[in-house]
Amino acid sequence: MDVIWDALGDAFNLLFSGDPETFEIIWLSLRISLTATVIAFALGLPLGMLLAFGRFRGRRLALATVHTGMGMPPVVVGLIVTVALWRSGPLGGLDMLYTPGAMIVAQAAIGTPLVAGISAAALQQIDPDFRVQMQALGASRLGSLWAVAVEARLPLLAAVMAGFGAAVSEVGAAMMVGGNIAGETRVLTTAAVLETSKGNLALAVALGLILLLLAFMVNLVLTLAQQRGRP
Repeated sequence: MDVIWDALGDAFNLLFSGDPETFEIIWLSLRISLTATVIAFALGLPLGMLLAFGRFRGRRLALATVHTGMGMPPVVVGLIVTVALWRSGPLGGLDMLYTPGAMIVAQAAIGTPLVAGISAAALQQIDPDFRVQMQALGASRLGSLWAVAVEARLPLLAAVMAGFGAAVSEVGAAMMVGGNIAGETRVLTTAAVLETSKGNLALAVALGLILLLLAFMVNLVLTLAQQRGRP
């Protein structure tokens, strides 16, 4: 219990003392995770629509692949991204390894299957005649897809929340591609791991509490947007 009370005190001090290093880590964590979530949604939603409405050979195999990706161990994703961005790898010329950009790529790769899988499941629940009705009323193909997305907005926002949760809580891939460099790629999850390895359990738990608070605040905003206008 002493560790918990010490952690609460440390978390309070870190948040309200104006410690620049702490706020740098918080801001970097938020920036990387939100950017990765936006990318995951931008890639995952069209993929989910294709899997939900497309009729092509190999669709079930593609859907199974996305479902597998939803449970892909983050360390495996980190290994793949590391190999791709390694100096001798296919994308080594980009010189992105051990940068925030590499961490965004890894987190987006983790979040995209989640967004795609949840989006596909949500869109398949919409009555197939709805798109036909929209097109009969003069909507274009793209317009009818947009109408379906609006109709399924509640589960689609849930997909965004799932993608953000996977991104902001990621630690294995972040350390592999980011390196946990102070002032450069150190985020809340990797900082907590570092403090734990140093035996600073109270500070590690404090960082974890701050991470939970950050995740809660972002998800609160998304939930309010999701439930707006509902009793």
